Amino acid sequence: MPSIRSPAVAGSFYPLQAEVLSQHILTLLAVAHQQTAAPAALPKALIVPHAGYIYSGSTAALAYASLANARNRIHRVVLLGPVHRVPVHGLALPGVDAFDTPLGRIPIDQAGVAAITSLPQVVVSAAAHAQEHSLEVQLPFLQTVLDDFTLVPLAVGDATPAQVAQVLAALWGSDETLIVISSDLSHFLPYSTAVNVDRETVRAMLNLDSTVSHSQACGGTPVNGLLLAARQHHLHPELLGLCNSGDTAGDKSRVVGYAALAFTPEASHGH
Repeated sequence: MPSIRSPAVAGSFYPLQAEVLSQHILTLLAVAHQQTAAPAALPKALIVPHAGYIYSGSTAALAYASLANARNRIHRVVLLGPVHRVPVHGLALPGVDAFDTPLGRIPIDQAGVAAITSLPQVVVSAAAHAQEHSLEVQLPFLQTVLDDFTLVPLAVGDATPAQVAQVLAALWGSDETLIVISSDLSHFLPYSTAVNVDRETVRAMLNLDSTVSHSQACGGTPVNGLLLAARQHHLHPELLGLCNSGDTAGDKSRVVGYAALAFTPEASHGH
């Protein structure tokens, strides 16, 4: 029997029923397509928020809408998100064969796993993945915008940007591989403070400045690893959307920030 990681936050962060979930995502994507033009080139990497869809789904959809022309081109997704419940040293693989969501089963990319298992910062922790929402909430979006793909899911704990970038380099591939970094921005600041803090964080991201702190972005470690890799691989960052929970469904006295960014190869920008 294959070992499967079952969904942990279906029914809380996003709808449990497949038809309801699918319709919800299609609606979010339709709105996103109206709000933003798809990047000229296919993104190599995305930074996407990971709150409940009622809060950050509209921002996440802006990132996934940028993959409109990639349905048949992307066959592997390297997905990194921070751990919220179980501490980890390094980057943790789940040690399973597949991830399930209400929309179906996603096989783990065994070749990708094999390519990074020997790196000292890569560990295996089923526990780190079992209840972790930061990766899971991205999967139904990916299942909606892509056809067949395999997954390399990494729950990121205590690691340096260089250690993250080394893992990304080992999995870089070409057009068939998409990198998704799951991160929210500031947490529980008053609305006006959050707007200013998050604007500064996004400015750092757009400058590929890999010193984003965990108070600026809960996924600071994987974000910094991507920013470092983006410099090394000459990716061009673009802001697709920025808001916070006070704009969507929350109280303005304590908000969580959300941004969607796409990173495309420099060659497609005429540099």
